[in-house]
Amino acid sequence: MLQTDASQDYVLATGHAMTVREFCQAAFARAGLDWERHVAYDPRYERPSEVDALIGDAGKAERDLGWTAQTYGPALVHVMVDADVRALENELAGRGVRIDR
Repeated sequence: MLQTDASQDYVLATGHAMTVREFCQAAFARAGLDWERHVAYDPRYERPSEVDALIGDAGKAERDLGWTAQTYGPALVHVMVDADVRALENELAGRGVRIDR
């Protein structure tokens, strides 16, 4: 995105579907936890059925920047959880303390 002459909005997405349940299962499993012990389901917060699937289209990023996703599904969740775990470990150890809080 920094390679463009003018700023633009881009969608960065895998183009693959993953349910919230699948995401939770993968994330909590990566952290060694049972997701069902930590996540509560409340049907009041369900979306209306206006769409069948929500899948990001990164076509513009591919056309303009040559960007394509290379990590999908559970592997992407693992990258995200590992980054959060590292950040928490650093914070608890007093490393990388943020000044903007």
